[in-house]
Amino acid sequence: MKSTTRKVATPKRSPTRAAKSTRGASTMPGETAARPVTRRARTAPLDAREGAPGSDEPKGAANSVRGRQAAQSTRRRLPRTERQGLVLAKAAEYFAEHGLSAQTRAIAEACGVSQRLLYSLFPSKAALIEEVYNREIAGIFKAIWFVKLKDRSVPLEQRLIDFYRDYYESLLTRRWLRLFLFSSLAGLRMAPTYTDAIVTHALEIVVTEAAHDAGRDVPSKIDELTEIGWTLHGAISHLAIRRRIYSNDNSLPPEEVIALNVRAFLVAVPSLLPMPEAAG
Repeated sequence: MKSTTRKVATPKRSPTRAAKSTRGASTMPGETAARPVTRRARTAPLDAREGAPGSDEPKGAANSVRGRQAAQSTRRRLPRTERQGLVLAKAAEYFAEHGLSAQTRAIAEACGVSQRLLYSLFPSKAALIEEVYNREIAGIFKAIWFVKLKDRSVPLEQRLIDFYRDYYESLLTRRWLRLFLFSSLAGLRMAPTYTDAIVTHALEIVVTEAAHDAGRDVPSKIDELTEIGWTLHGAISHLAIRRRIYSNDNSLPPEEVIALNVRAFLVAVPSLLPMPEAAG
């Protein structure tokens, strides 16, 4: 007797219903299905690392980036006073080359800091310029020069030569002169303040010592006294301007020119100073 096997048909599910069923099985109501993370997405950050296969960035460039980041981190950890000093030095360089009329954005960029950090160190541009003056203009003058100029155990000619050679080399630099001139062109008070506070006192000493050496009296009028002193001091200052601003290529060494000016001053000064008043 033949046996018959009945085939049971399996109901077909439409692709749309199957997709809905799959999504429904993987998420709860109100949830969003997580997007599958591909291998490429997981390894993407590795490709950017130094030495990773497929990285287009050379090893040296990666080291350079990390070096800059380390330097920035070091700068962030600097004490406030040290950071102020670094910013002041950069600001002085910038002002000496470009003048004092720049905007704070350009100044901050030249100093390697943000405007916000610049203002946290100095409350205003005027405050920054004042600190540049204190550090780069007045701060370079050596108080010991006053003491040495008064030391009568050393011949006056030698005292003046020593003073002006040191003054020329250590103070009348290209940067100092440019800052000094730019500040005057900008209408600031750097030059008058420096002259009143420091130069006038130096001129008084120079003329007083010259009068003592020549057996003459010191002029009673301070303006006359300082103008006599300027005949020497101005000659040395202009020598620095000619050599370091005008780029004058005179072959005579500046120390020899200074000695010439000192001797000329000492020869002329007796005729410029009053004779001592006769006693009683």
